Amino acid sequence: MKIFEQSQLLNTLPKQFFANLVTKVNKIVEQGHDVINLGQGNPDQPTPSHIVEAMQKAVENPKFHKYSPFRGQQFLKEAIATFYEREYGVKIDANTEVAILFGGKAGLVEVPQCMLNPGDVVLVPDPGYPDYWSGVELARAKMEMMPLLSENQFLPDYKSLSKDAVEKAKLMFINYPNNPTGATATKEFFEETVDFAQENDICVVHDFAYGAIGFDGKRPMSFLQTEGAKEIGIEIYTFSKTYNMAGWRIGFAIGNPSVIESLNLLQDHLYVSVFSAIQAAAAHALLSPQTCVDELVSLYESRRNVLIDAFRDIGWDVKAPSGSFFAWLPVPSQFKSSEDFSDYLLEKAHVVVAPGNGFGEFGEGYVRVGLLTSEERLQEAAKRIKTLKLF
Repeated sequence: MKIFEQSQLLNTLPKQFFANLVTKVNKIVEQGHDVINLGQGNPDQPTPSHIVEAMQKAVENPKFHKYSPFRGQQFLKEAIATFYEREYGVKIDANTEVAILFGGKAGLVEVPQCMLNPGDVVLVPDPGYPDYWSGVELARAKMEMMPLLSENQFLPDYKSLSKDAVEKAKLMFINYPNNPTGATATKEFFEETVDFAQENDICVVHDFAYGAIGFDGKRPMSFLQTEGAKEIGIEIYTFSKTYNMAGWRIGFAIGNPSVIESLNLLQDHLYVSVFSAIQAAAAHALLSPQTCVDELVSLYESRRNVLIDAFRDIGWDVKAPSGSFFAWLPVPSQFKSSEDFSDYLLEKAHVVVAPGNGFGEFGEGYVRVGLLTSEERLQEAAKRIKTLKLF
């Protein structure tokens, strides 16, 4: 069989760090061990039944069996505008300020291709979601990393960035509540971001994937609630986390009309929009009472408290995340790297955590733990780690 070579573009894409982790985990599972997987980011709860029922009804509509409108159904765009005004007090023009996406990831990877030319500079958080890197590479652009440090509450310090990088930057990614650190943004930080972007002519892309998930009675802010934010950026939202619709592949971008138009134009050439029945179910999710969201956040907060208490009880000095469904935990000093620690927990305790260096250079020294299993399994993970006498 002839082997056809891959393009140079494919050969330059970032390596999938977590594919290696999955291989390691599968090897332990195949040996018959009971593995507690805290390394994944896949919601473990089902989609709420009322959303599933809306989808079932929509599937029966023969109008939805045809191609969807290229730029999405108007009823979903209007539902998004209603949702943002109701939840955040942000007015959105459904016609010019909304792009329907095949999940949030699609938009995050597409934006650099819409906005940048080869050699242009993007400011990227480190640690951060690895698919930011993919979009930048597909655009043949260059990344300048913004370190997220514990002493700065895992918020980028714009004053510490090199003058050259800032002058060349055209695009910037931020993400709060944050993956992987679990940090949340302040009103002051978003205001500083708007000022920084305006002064330096940078387009801001705020990844709001975990926008619904905040703890201790504090609701995460939308970036677009900040005065001037819509003038210099967009926000990308996904149904995956808020409504446990990860497999449905539906999300949206909202904000600056020129960026939204660019996204829509690129997608005109890639897709004929999302299946209309999924769009109908998504609109239903946004317009329905948000009781299911409140219940989900309560579940994650309860799991967070169980996890943090259990790890502190075994002597692990950990801090509770303020948002997202991840905890960002320090690696014990006796380990050379986060990957060494991750491998040790997998081999000796059959507990999976994600090594921090998979999220960037400044992720070293930490592991990411997901709140995506039952409280009993979280407590069992702590018991297994306790037997290793690391603390």
